[in-house]
Parts: sequence; C-alpha cells; structure tokens
Amino acid sequence: MTPTPAPALTVGFDLDMTLIDSRPGIHACYLALAERTGTYIDADLAVTRLGPPLVEELVNWFPPEEVAAMADLYREMYPSIAIAATPAMEGAREAMDAVRAAGGRTMVVTAKYEPNAKLHLAHLGIEPDVVVGDLWAERKAEALREYGAGVYVGDHVGDVRGARTAGALSVAVATGPCDGDELRAAGADVVLDDLSAFPAWLAAYREAPRA
Repeated sequence: MTPTPAPALTVGFDLDMTLIDSRPGIHACYLALAERTGTYIDADLAVTRLGPPLVEELVNWFPPEEVAAMADLYREMYPSIAIAATPAMEGAREAMDAVRAAGGRTMVVTAKYEPNAKLHLAHLGIEPDVVVGDLWAERKAEALREYGAGVYVGDHVGDVRGARTAGALSVAVATGPCDGDELRAAGADVVLDDLSAFPAWLAAYREAPRA
C-alpha cells in the first residue's frame, strides 16, 4: 500500500505588527481623519494598541452612532495615506520564504479591511497564497480551519486565541502591543522576539518527531 502523503504545511500570519509595521501609516491616517472631521484623536495612543478591529478604536473618539460612517471614511482615506508609509517588519519576507522553501503554503489572516491588507502586501512585494481580512481573535479560526493551517503566527493575545480556537500551533512574536509574558499567559506555544527567528524555529519544528 502506498503511504498517504502528509498534508502540505500551511502557516498563517497576522498582518499589523507581525508582517508590517503599520504604526506610521495608521498614525498618519488617524491625524488626517481628525483634521477632516474636527474630532480629536490621540494617534500616539491609538498606535500602541493595534490588533483589534478599527471600530474598537474609533469608539474612543466618536459617538456610537457615527462609528460606522467614520470607519468607512477612514478606510477610504487609508490607501493614499498609509500604504506607502508602512514598512515590512524585520524578517517578514524571510519568514514567508522559509515556509515556501519547506514546500508549504502561506496565508495572511487579519482584522484589517481585506482590500487594504492586500494593498499593503502588494506594495511590499509580499505574496501569500491566501489573504483573508476582517477577522479578529477567535473568528480568525474560521479561515485557519478552512485552509488547514497548522501554525498561526501573530503578535497579539487575540492571535493566540485565534490559533488555539483553530487547533493550530500558536507562534507569537513580541513585536506588537503584547509582551512575551502576556503572550505566554494567553497560551502561546512559542514566543519569538521577532520574525527574524522564525526560519530557524520552523526548521527545528519540521525536524522534531511528532507525537
């Protein structure tokens, strides 16, 4: 009997503060939104708590009945303000390349508005096999399960929850608002300082015997 080949490794990545340093672009976009609407937004504070959906930040600055319209306006302004201002995180391209070199698939699962997430990736020349936006925390498991991701990499405790809900290995990077202790306490299986450590971790993970 011919052995059944093992399924291809699929690794999911978060976007903001995992693959991209979105702080400069988001900061600029919040300032532009404040100027356009005449509403004060503390952009310095807002970029220290990236991860959750946009509306969860906007409720701090706008009345509830205006949040949906302000989110639409922000997303409309975003491409011309934030894309060019946003660099890749250290090790992002190498992490994606390491998965491909191992014969695996890559996917991005993010709470960011999906069209803008795709613009970021295209601008930086990062080309995952799959991009799914508009999913946060436990809901990220929907996409991770659909595409059979065995590993999910993110910087926020919400990413850890998404990985664990999906039954995927949670690899956390301490490059966002949550430090290593917070990520471990949330249940991360692995905590790396940043993505530059990911290729070596992946190589060791693939070589380790499976229970």
